[in-house]
Amino acid sequence: MIVLGILGSFAVIGLLCWLLFTLAVFALPFFVGLNVGIWTHQTGAGIFGAFLIGAFAAGATFGIGQFLLTVLRSTWLRLLVALAFAVPAALAGFHATHGIVEHTMPSQTWQLVFSIIGAVAVGITTFVRVTALAAPEASRQGIATA
Repeated sequence: MIVLGILGSFAVIGLLCWLLFTLAVFALPFFVGLNVGIWTHQTGAGIFGAFLIGAFAAGATFGIGQFLLTVLRSTWLRLLVALAFAVPAALAGFHATHGIVEHTMPSQTWQLVFSIIGAVAVGITTFVRVTALAAPEASRQGIATA
């Protein structure tokens, strides 16, 4: 029974890590949508209205980010847009990793070290996924000349 508990724990941690890496791209839109939804609810729109407005704001944030990545020609501006998505994801990765390692390591120094490693891994993964969602520069030029 103990072995099943250990294997189950590894499976759950693996599932949560996969979920974190998959959903990290949406950290900025989720944050924007949540804040807009809370603000809308506080202004008296009700729960359903707040949910709809928050979901629209989250979708608009993601859509505007992807639009900017495909339209902007400057590499520096595209880098700033991609970093706008990667930094909140890295922050979420830090806290998610810290939540896992604080249960497994007594040393706060090593908790911090592994949390930073988790933040860097999630931030880089999000940066790569966000930039991969936008059409590459070369394929847009190839379509225009064909």
